[in-house]
This record gives sequence, C-alpha cells and structure tokens, in this order.
Amino acid sequence: MDAIWNFSNPYEWMERTARSKMPPLIVCCAISGGIQGKEANPNLPETAEEQAQAAYEAYNAGASIVHVHVRNTERIYDSSDKVEEYRAVNALIRQRCPDLTINNTTGGSYGMTDAQRLACLEGGPEVATLNLGPEMYKFTAKAREAPLQHPRPALDLNGLHPATYTQIAHFAREMKKRGIKPEMELYNPGMYWVIQDLQREGLIDAPYLVQFVLGTMTGSYPTPWNVLSLIQELPPNTLFEIAGVGPYQLAMNTMAIIMGGHVRVGLEDNIYYKKGQLFKSNAEAVERIVRVARDLNREIATPAQAWAMLGIKSS
Repeated sequence: MDAIWNFSNPYEWMERTARSKMPPLIVCCAISGGIQGKEANPNLPETAEEQAQAAYEAYNAGASIVHVHVRNTERIYDSSDKVEEYRAVNALIRQRCPDLTINNTTGGSYGMTDAQRLACLEGGPEVATLNLGPEMYKFTAKAREAPLQHPRPALDLNGLHPATYTQIAHFAREMKKRGIKPEMELYNPGMYWVIQDLQREGLIDAPYLVQFVLGTMTGSYPTPWNVLSLIQELPPNTLFEIAGVGPYQLAMNTMAIIMGGHVRVGLEDNIYYKKGQLFKSNAEAVERIVRVARDLNREIATPAQAWAMLGIKSS
C-alpha cells in the first residue's frame, strides 16, 4: 500500500488526485479527553463501559483507531493514573472490536507527573501519544454540578504542560521498550527539531506518525496556510494526521483529506456538530468525516489497512 509519498510535491499531488490514488483514510476518534466531561456535553463518555461503547460505535462508523483518556474512578472528571484502570478499559474495547488500534494518552490531565502519565503504557496499547514540547494553557473549566457524578466547582486553569528533550526522550524510550508506536503530537513547527533529536537517538522507528494539533492556545493557528507549511517540513517515511480543536475540527480534517493525510475526530477535540448543536455521539463525528472523505474520493481504511500503513503487527 503506497501510503507514504512526498506530500509537498505538487505534481505527485495532482497525479494522485486526478487518478483517485490517495491512500485509504485512517480515522482516529478521540472519544473523551481528560479535561471536560458531561458538564460540557452530556453525550461525552466517562465511565469504562461508556468509553468502550463509544469506541465500538466509532469503530462501526469507520474509525480504525480510538484515542483513549481513561478516567479516574474516584474523580471521573479527571484522567486516570492507574494501570489497572487502563487495562480494564482497553480490555472492554478489545472485547467489542478486537482489531481496533488503541491509542492511549500520555498527556493525561493538567498537573500530572511523568510517572502518572506513563501508567497508560502498561495498559497494552498499540499506539500512545508523545507530546513534542511544552504547552501553556489558560482557560476556565465549566462547573460540574449534581446530579453528575463527582461534582466540582468551575476551575480556572493557568499553567504549563512541561516537556524537555530529556523528558520526551524518556517517554519515547519507554514506548519503544514495549513495542508501542509513538503518535508524535506537533503543535508548532519548532517541534520538528525534537523529531530530529529522537531520530538521532534511535528512539523512533519508521514509518513515523506525526499529528498536527492545531487550534490550542500555544499551537499554530488552524489555517490552511499553516497546514501547507507544516507538510513541507515532514521527514521522509512519515504519515501525518490533523486534529483541529473546537470549531476548526471539520475544516482541518478536510484539509488533511485533500492533502493525502489522515484525521482525528471526536468529543475530546470538539463537542459541537455545528454552532449551537452538540454532537449526539462520537460515532456521529466519525460518520460525518466518512461522508466528507468519500465525497472527496478517499476510501476509509479498515483496521487491517491502518495496521499495515502504521507498521503495526496484527498480533
């Protein structure tokens, strides 16, 4: 399967577009995230059973990867740092859809230590996120009121998600030790320096997987111009996907489809189908991007095709 090519070559792009020769589209669904919950959208899954069901519905709608923030059973609004909770959710997902690629977060929630973030790797995912640099944040998390489980007041969050070369290398080394493919989260073009460092240290293996995360407070602006610029810098033997945050999700996903990349959808990144209308489910987000992709002559990757493109062994 010819999934990796020179995405910045206009002649190859024209040839592939004219002959409908783009690779099948990998759809990753980020089902919940680790920050907001049912206080933001009552359809956002929180419990282990809800997350497994959301993954199953997204899988049936066309997702071949599911991105999971397992929730803390004692504070359901927060991400878990417990190995057994990750194993429990991953096991429930595998029971329903055994060939779905599970992508666990090492981002966790704000304020976690490195050790807490790495607990997810013992849950047995095929893929895990690897943030390529620090990220500042400043926002208010909506109050969580009864009768929702584990109510809490509104939270004013203002801080830094830390990351150094040493920390990032440690995360990559722990993934490589377990045979887990890093999904490298790239928020701005300066983070390409970090990818080069990981390559020099032998901590990542081709085919590489880079996700452009666009629309966060210290990430690149979610614009077509920035997408085109980021694609220019991709290292050889790399697949890319795009996550657009909030109202930019659909536009950024569509750019990825057109340019031969792959997409991330889901209620972690965006809770609205359109202005004033909440998503009814993660599956609804997958169904919409599947329709868009097919109208743009991109077939949807099966789980087996996603494994092949990512270099993941089916076992």
